Amino acid sequence: MRRRVFVIMDAGRREDRLSQYFNVFIVTLISLNVIAVVIESVKSIGHPHAGLIWNFEIFSVAVFTVEYALRLWTAPEKDNPAFHHPIWGRVRYIFTPMAIVDLIAIAPFFLIFLVEIDLRFMRVLRLLRVFKLTRYSSAMIMLLRVLRKEAQAFSAALFLLMILMILASSLLYLAEHEAQPEIFPDIPTAMYWAVITLATVGYGDVVPITPLGKLLSAMTAVLGVGMVALPAGLLASGFSEQMRLRREEYEDLVDVALEDGHLSHEDSSALDNIRAGLGLSEEEASEILRRAVRRGVQSSTCPHCGEVLTIESAEPLASPTEQG
Repeated sequence: MRRRVFVIMDAGRREDRLSQYFNVFIVTLISLNVIAVVIESVKSIGHPHAGLIWNFEIFSVAVFTVEYALRLWTAPEKDNPAFHHPIWGRVRYIFTPMAIVDLIAIAPFFLIFLVEIDLRFMRVLRLLRVFKLTRYSSAMIMLLRVLRKEAQAFSAALFLLMILMILASSLLYLAEHEAQPEIFPDIPTAMYWAVITLATVGYGDVVPITPLGKLLSAMTAVLGVGMVALPAGLLASGFSEQMRLRREEYEDLVDVALEDGHLSHEDSSALDNIRAGLGLSEEEASEILRRAVRRGVQSSTCPHCGEVLTIESAEPLASPTEQG
């Protein structure tokens, strides 16, 4: 029973119909919760329907609480051996990022009965339920993997950006403090200007008036163009690398499926589930399959004469989904 519940709640089990229904239900419920929080902030809409929104909140918390309890119960069924112990495995699961997100999704509701809390603050905490969608989004999972893999490079870029911010704000404080003591009274206040200028936003609410201050602003803005683009470049490079690794993983699985020379219906269905899990489009999967078939034909030999067979042209090959 525990294994079956784990399979149903596992977002990667696309071959299980009940698991798909459960995922659609949870994703829909999370989305409706976010919409409800947004609507609740509009007085003309939220106040007349406050009772309905509150009842929906109770229903949502009940569902999320049961989901959290079931995920905690089925934690030993995970593939990672660290979770296999019936007690310590569940303790480790409690401190995993996704378990913390699940706990945050239900904690604000129970905080109302324990401590006095600002309802506006609770509304913000309820919006954190949107992070539960991370479990069901391949793009978000890829983003987290990129951030984890490029953590050192991101840290170096952010550290360099912080040094530049401190240096720019300090220099501008020296240049503008006497001319505008109420606007630049200290270096921490000048950091606001440094951040806005480095980000090339330029609100215009805090501007230098001295020639030296204007020169520093121009130099800071030019440096900010490159510094702000650096993390974006790292992120784009990481995404590209992750997509390359996913394509290579799918290619290896396709080669294994074609070892016997044909693609069965079971292999086709399995490849389609893997493709969806890896976040590859049907066009990419179809092209990988075509290349694998060409490689297989070109590397084959004639059973009669022993000569290497070659392929001169190939008909368009359907994707695993179309074959299925």
